[in-house]
Amino acid sequence: MSLSLLCRRCTRLLARPTGVVAPVSSKGPVNLELCLRYFSSTPAVLASRAAAKKPKLTKKQLALIAKKRAEKRERNAYAQEKMTLSDAIAVLRAVEVARPQSTYEITIRTAMSRGAPVPTGRINLPREAKPKKEARILVFAEGRQAEEARRAGAHVVGGLELVESVAAGKHNNCTTVLCTTSLIRGIASKLGRVLGPRGLMPSERRGTVTDDIEGYISRLSSTTEWRGDKSGTIRMPIAKMHFPIEDVVKNVKLFVANVKRATGNLKDGDGEADAKVEKGKSKSKSIKPVNAITRILLSSTQGPGILIRDL
Repeated sequence: MSLSLLCRRCTRLLARPTGVVAPVSSKGPVNLELCLRYFSSTPAVLASRAAAKKPKLTKKQLALIAKKRAEKRERNAYAQEKMTLSDAIAVLRAVEVARPQSTYEITIRTAMSRGAPVPTGRINLPREAKPKKEARILVFAEGRQAEEARRAGAHVVGGLELVESVAAGKHNNCTTVLCTTSLIRGIASKLGRVLGPRGLMPSERRGTVTDDIEGYISRLSSTTEWRGDKSGTIRMPIAKMHFPIEDVVKNVKLFVANVKRATGNLKDGDGEADAKVEKGKSKSKSIKPVNAITRILLSSTQGPGILIRDL
């Protein structure tokens, strides 16, 4: 009997459920390990692997990841380069050569501490970049101060009788609300939740609670308000691209000086003298804390933001 026949016979015997019979040849017993191949007739079963759950990241970890990704992003050529004001204007004019109606924008970043008031102020630029919007003024005043407000050009003037109409939304088109010191307590409790979210609630810090209503309205009509955001960054359109370079430089320098004065960064003699006068007026008032300026950038509509080093 040949070896191939024995292998086939052994395979049939092994496949039977009764048992396994070792084949015997004329030459002696056959080694099954050499002549048999073991096959399984059942399909392979793969073990199910449980999908590994990703751990939930905290807000701090997500912020760190976002910061690292932002650092890896490609930055523009002027990201770390500082220029003089005249050089920055020349670069932006070259970028915007086909767009004479583009706007210069100045960005001032401050190191505003947590809980500090948002920097704000008013300025009258020598040449405005945008036409001024007409402010609609509502004044809470009585007697002589009410007459002064009407002469100065206030659109709505009245006493505590205006509280109900303002709360009902009758004067929602007003952009500025002023109040005298004698009436602020009467309207604060009733209109705080109405005017507060819109940024119109009169406050002493902003100067909208004052007895010099006429003077405030005259300043309001001739100046433009600037205001920082929650992080202390101030942005302001400063000039048009077709303005002469001299006008752009004047606007930029005047605005930066105004911001420095409002944030306590003005180091000249006038600023110190003003602080001493204010301190002498009232013992409760102290010198305004310094909100340090970290960066000053000049940009345009389609141009890059360029760091300015000589301001």
